[in-house]
Amino acid sequence: MTSPAAVEAHPDGHSFHLSQRQKLEILGAILLALFLFALDQTVVGTALPRIVTDLGGQDLYTWAFTIYLLTSTISGPIYGKLSDLYGRRPIFIWAVGLFLAASVFAGVSQEMWQFILARGLQGLGGGAVFPIAFAIIADLYPPEERAKYGALFGAVFGLSSVLGPILGGGITDLFGWPWIFFVNVPLGLISLFVCWRLLPPIRHPESGRSIDYVGAGLFTAALGPILVGLSNKRDLEWTDPLVGGLIAVGLVIMAVFIWWETLAADPIVRLDLFRNRTVAISVLCMFLAAFGFFGAIVFLPQWFQVVRGMGATESGLNLLPLVFALIVGATVSGQVVARTGRYKVVVIGSMVVLAAGLFLLTNLRADTELPILWAWMVITGLGVGPSFAVFAALVQNSVRPAVVGVATSSLTFFQQIGGTIGLTIAGTLLADSLTREIPGRLVANGVPQEMADQFASSGSSGSALDLTGTGDLGAQILESVPAAFRSFVEPFIDGIVRAIHESFALAIASTFWVSIGAAILAAVLVLFLHDNPVGGRSPGAGEGSGDAAGASGDASGAAG
Repeated sequence: MTSPAAVEAHPDGHSFHLSQRQKLEILGAILLALFLFALDQTVVGTALPRIVTDLGGQDLYTWAFTIYLLTSTISGPIYGKLSDLYGRRPIFIWAVGLFLAASVFAGVSQEMWQFILARGLQGLGGGAVFPIAFAIIADLYPPEERAKYGALFGAVFGLSSVLGPILGGGITDLFGWPWIFFVNVPLGLISLFVCWRLLPPIRHPESGRSIDYVGAGLFTAALGPILVGLSNKRDLEWTDPLVGGLIAVGLVIMAVFIWWETLAADPIVRLDLFRNRTVAISVLCMFLAAFGFFGAIVFLPQWFQVVRGMGATESGLNLLPLVFALIVGATVSGQVVARTGRYKVVVIGSMVVLAAGLFLLTNLRADTELPILWAWMVITGLGVGPSFAVFAALVQNSVRPAVVGVATSSLTFFQQIGGTIGLTIAGTLLADSLTREIPGRLVANGVPQEMADQFASSGSSGSALDLTGTGDLGAQILESVPAAFRSFVEPFIDGIVRAIHESFALAIASTFWVSIGAAILAAVLVLFLHDNPVGGRSPGAGEGSGDAAGASGDASGAAG
C-alpha cells in the first residue's frame, strides 16, 4: 500500500490519487473522531450529578461544560491555521491523541479540579476535529461533491447531540461515570490508526510560514472572559461584574485583536476572508442557524424530564424524531446540491422550514401530545439539517485551497459561538417568563392568592428549592415548608405542581421566538448570495475577498 509520505497533492489541493475505498476509510475515521468530540459536549450532562457527588465541588458544576467549550472554541481557528501550514495529518493525529489522553485523565480524576483540567484538555484536543475534518473533505473531494459528503458531518453532529444524554445516563448507571470517558479510547484509536495509515500529509505552506502568536494570545484573552461571562449569566444579572464586566473586558480585548490582525503579516484569523461575500454570509447564517437550533436540543429534554417526568434515557429517545429529520435534511440537501449544482433555493427553503418548525414549538404546553410534538420536531430538524451540509461547502468552494483550513475553522467557530449566545439569551428568557407565569398559573389552579404571592416571592428570592429539577416536585415543595404549615399547604400541592409545569412549558415555548427571528434573518441574508452552479466560478470572486485569501485566486474553481 502506498505510504502517505510518498503521496503528492493534486495541483488544486485535492488528493484524487486515492482510491474511492481509501477515501471512504479516511472519511469513516474522520466521522468517528467527530462523533467522539461532539458526543463529549453532551454526554457529561446526565452523569455530572454523580461526578460531583463523587468528587465534590458543587460550586464548579458549570465549569465542566464551560471549560470544554472555552478551550475547543479558542483552539479551532488556531488549529485551522496550523493544518494549512504543517498539513492535516500531523495536526489531526496530535489533536485526537491529546483528546484520548485527556479522556483517560478525566476517567481517573480523584478531585473536581483534576476533572475540570481534564475537560479543558479534552476541548483543546477536540477543537481541531471539526475544522480539520471539513478541511480534509476539501482535500479529498472536488467542489461538486463536498456538499454530499459534508452532509454526513451534520448528521453525525445531530446524532451525537441525542445519544450523548442517553449514553451518559446508561453507561453511568451500568458501569460508572469514568466509563463515559474510557469508551473514547478504543474508538479513537481506530480513527488514529486509519488516519496514520492512509491520510495524505497534504499541506499548503504557501498560506504562510509563521504563526501569529500575539494574535493567538489576544484571541484567547478576548474569548475567555466573554464565554465565562455568558456562562455566569445563568446565575447572575447582566450588570454583575462577573457577567457584564467580563463581557466588556472581552469585547475591548477583541477590538485590540481585530486591530492587530489587520497589521499581522500572517494572522491567525484572516479578516480579508470576510470581504468575500459568500464566506461572510455563510458564516453569519451558520451563526444564526446554531443560535436557533441549540435551544431546541437543550430545552426540549428539560420539558420531557421536568414536565413529563421522564428519565434521561427516555428523554433522549424522544429527541430521535428531531435528529433523524436533521440527518434526512442534511443528506438530501447535500445530494440535491451535488446533483443540481444549485444551493440558494435549498438554503432559503430550509431556513423558512426551520422558522416554521420553531413557530410550531412556541405552542408547546404541559399537556401537548407527544405525537404532535414529534411532528413539530421533524419539521425543525428538516429545516436545520441543510445548514450543516451546505454552508461548509460554500465556504470551502469560495476560497483558495491554501486557506481552506482557516476559512472552515472560522465557520465552525461562529457556529459554536452562535449556539452559546443563543442558549444564554434563551435561558434568560426562560427564567424571566417562568417568574411572570407562575403567580397567574397558581391562582388558575385553585391556589389562594395569598399563598400564590408568597410562593412566587420565595421562588424569586433565591430559594434553594429547584422548581425545574427532576424528581417528585410535590414532595420537595412539601419538605421545604415548615412542619407547622404542611397540613395547610398539602391540599394544594397537586395544583402547585400543575401550575409550575404549565408555567415551565410556556416559558420553554417563549424561548423559540428569538430563534425564529434568527432563522428568518438567515433566510434574508441568503438572498444576497450569487446562485452560481457548483463547479463554476466562485461567487465570491472579484468581490475583494483579499489578496492572499481572495476568491479572485480561487483555485478550487467552485461556486459558493
